[in-house]
Amino acid sequence: MFDMIRRYAGRFRTSAPARPEGTRDRRTHNLFEAAAVYVAARAEDDQDRIEEAAAWVSPEALSFGVSELACRAVLALARERAESPDAVARGLLGLPAA
Repeated sequence: MFDMIRRYAGRFRTSAPARPEGTRDRRTHNLFEAAAVYVAARAEDDQDRIEEAAAWVSPEALSFGVSELACRAVLALARERAESPDAVARGLLGLPAA
């Protein structure tokens, strides 16, 4: 049993395996980063960045990230304007007040 623990802990002490030369360090993106880039690219009508950000995560994850970004943006604007989130959301979409 202690051998198993020693082997498991030993993995953390060893250095990471070296990558072959010429390989790029591919950075992973999280869904919130993908959503931020996607929404900003949509606002700027940058199709290349839209497609790039959409490829970083699954469509479901991107949808969730965009939804979360929208909620946070509406809340931030509501606080800034001292209005209700409902009024801000309706105003951004050009809808009449409820």
